[in-house]
Amino acid sequence: MTLEGRTALVTGGGGPLGRAFVLALADAGARVILVGRNESALAEAAAHVVKDGGQARTAVCDVSDPAAVSALAAQLADEDVSLLVNNAGVAGPVRPLVDIEPDEWDDVFAANVRGVYLMCRALLPPMLAAGRGDIVNVASVSGKRPLLNRTPYTASKMALLGLTRTLAGEVGPQGIAVNSLSPGPVRGPRMDRNFKLTAELTGCTVAEAERDFASRAALGRLVEEHEVAQALVAMLAMPGLCGADIDLSAGMIAPA
Repeated sequence: MTLEGRTALVTGGGGPLGRAFVLALADAGARVILVGRNESALAEAAAHVVKDGGQARTAVCDVSDPAAVSALAAQLADEDVSLLVNNAGVAGPVRPLVDIEPDEWDDVFAANVRGVYLMCRALLPPMLAAGRGDIVNVASVSGKRPLLNRTPYTASKMALLGLTRTLAGEVGPQGIAVNSLSPGPVRGPRMDRNFKLTAELTGCTVAEAERDFASRAALGRLVEEHEVAQALVAMLAMPGLCGADIDLSAGMIAPA
């Protein structure tokens, strides 16, 4: 798979999964633009790309802020972004729905759904004018199965699947492929946090919380960041893929 000559923008590019995405895309030949709120994290991830011989640019932006996204689009007017990876998002609270505050709910939807809408709205016009492009929205297996005590996150990822399929129908005829990638539990800081919160909520140990979660997957394990990044690149090698959701969850299934 080669992405030579293409420019890819990855939101949440400074996070662990975002870094895996940009490294894989750069390794496939793409020029990458890392977008996020943490300038130092973006710079560190971009440095790894450049060290490996790739091309990288960073831009600080809160994707849930319309003014910031509009400013980002103007800032990148000189770039031919033909690949958008909407990876930015937050995990949200780990508590029963009745204990979740409205502002917590809104914060999750702002990052996980509103941000995707704003980025697509800002970056689609040049793709439509060119008659080509790819958008990959990073959803979650949690948008397709119950995840107790995580209603804002699960609901936001279900919304993202609906956004993906509808947008694919809107812009597919103009040559833009829109798909979603749904990882299962990805080993890393976010899942470590969730296991810790689950342990505090239920009284189990952190190790028990992780084992219980992983046991729901057919392979009995978490997925790794580099596996998710490889799946992203593989999706881009499927020219007929549009309106699809790729499940990369080690076989995560709903509990009986």
